[in-house]
Amino acid sequence: MDETDLAERFETHRPHLRAVTLRLLGSPAEADDAVQETWLRLARTDTSEVENLRAWLTTVASRVALSMLRSRGTRAESPIDDAPEAADPEPNPEARAAQADALGGALLVVLERLDPAERLAFVLHDMFAVPFDEIATVVERSPAAARQLASRARRRVRGGSAETDADPARRREVVEAFLTAAREGDFAGLLSVLDPDVELRADRVAVAAAAANPGAPAVTDAMHGADAVARVFCGRARAAQPALVDGALGAAFAPGGTVYSAFDLVVVGGRIVAIEMIADPDVLASVDVELR
Repeated sequence: MDETDLAERFETHRPHLRAVTLRLLGSPAEADDAVQETWLRLARTDTSEVENLRAWLTTVASRVALSMLRSRGTRAESPIDDAPEAADPEPNPEARAAQADALGGALLVVLERLDPAERLAFVLHDMFAVPFDEIATVVERSPAAARQLASRARRRVRGGSAETDADPARRREVVEAFLTAAREGDFAGLLSVLDPDVELRADRVAVAAAAANPGAPAVTDAMHGADAVARVFCGRARAAQPALVDGALGAAFAPGGTVYSAFDLVVVGGRIVAIEMIADPDVLASVDVELR
């Protein structure tokens, strides 16, 4: 492929690359620099073996942005509310547009407090639907560890952009009410502690474990709404107990004191707004779980 053809193909991906780097860096000038550096690396590379140029460019641009995040130090970021949208049909356009609109100054302040690898995993996965196996190559960790980076970032973003319940006694009351209702099969009790728009995320091991349990409700990697989430837990969690999950009160399935899964709970206004089910041993190994 000659340089003219390569340049034309690059230009078709430029809007996507600028959208990615802009969300990662928060600075239009730095985003432009990262995109330009991506083009220079492409021009120096034999792409005859590259099957998916878009994915290759996204990986390179993300690595450039990650290096910039790690080297620049802490400083204020420029608002990107007026940034152009990527001409990119995936992931879901409505969801991506809503997430882009949400990236105002307040969220940028939260993102600035994230570790660079956490920020990259969160932005690439939650905003651009990049698979964790591709993110793993950028941050040089396992896919499971990349998923955990995004999970931790997601919790910190939620905590920084909402009035989370910081009172330990109040959080424990909500967690214990949730576990009691789950054990006793109290569907109404579960609904009373779950936010109507609660989100449940489960890793692949948690999904597989639910599928292997005869009669258990189906669990997918992302579920929404109090009714659906309550059905997952109603009549279950008999061996679950309160636990600190990365320092925040949640729950853990730990028969005999051995943790087989952890439940990271986000509590806002006396209700649970998000639950993450962590059962993958590789991910659990990177999570600090302390039974309470």
